[in-house]
Amino acid sequence: MTTPRAAVGPIKAVIFDMDGLLLDTEGIYTEVTQIIAERYGRTYDWSIKQHIIGRGALDLAEFLVKALELPITAQEFLVVREPLLKERFPKATGMPGAEALVRHLKAHKVPIAVGTSSSQHSFAHKTTLHGEWFELFDTIVTADDPEVGAAKPAPDIFLTAARRLGVAPEHCLVFEDSPFGVTAAKAANMTAIAVPDVAMADSKYTHADLIIRQLADFDLAAYGLPPMR
Repeated sequence: MTTPRAAVGPIKAVIFDMDGLLLDTEGIYTEVTQIIAERYGRTYDWSIKQHIIGRGALDLAEFLVKALELPITAQEFLVVREPLLKERFPKATGMPGAEALVRHLKAHKVPIAVGTSSSQHSFAHKTTLHGEWFELFDTIVTADDPEVGAAKPAPDIFLTAARRLGVAPEHCLVFEDSPFGVTAAKAANMTAIAVPDVAMADSKYTHADLIIRQLADFDLAAYGLPPMR
């Protein structure tokens, strides 16, 4: 855990990323990408993955096709990937402490939202086992939302979430696991708390206001939010 910086403004709402933060989907993405890479005799490992966490689908695909030198286009990669992901997403599990934190904030009437680079279609599959607590969010903003102009690292997803919550951006706190997501949150003038994958170096999150290793480590009271007892 790093030393926390002061929040941009008094915290009145919390926005959560989803993949790798609320739901453990990163392993699914890794497995599927490895399957596709192996079809072409390529190796997909952490040296490449660390650069794509948090990217929008097309941006991610373009990076992978180039990095792995795949003989297909980014669009073709996404078409091939879709059925493999669709088969696995409904089995996604929750990340440690995620549901408890969401329920706690809701119980204390703190406005909460999801701001994800996933599409609405993927969101539905990923939350198959978690519909009950995802219904607690006041709003869900996906990358293909008609009010979103650009995916992360642009701030659009988070700004849309704040607007729907009726809370000024500087009063929003964002939980993110990816450097791109932290960039998006800071571009939106929000307080950004990084919760990285254990393999990610803290040096990739120097722009975050705080780095923690799991949601349970977060000191709610330090940011003016009701503490968990």
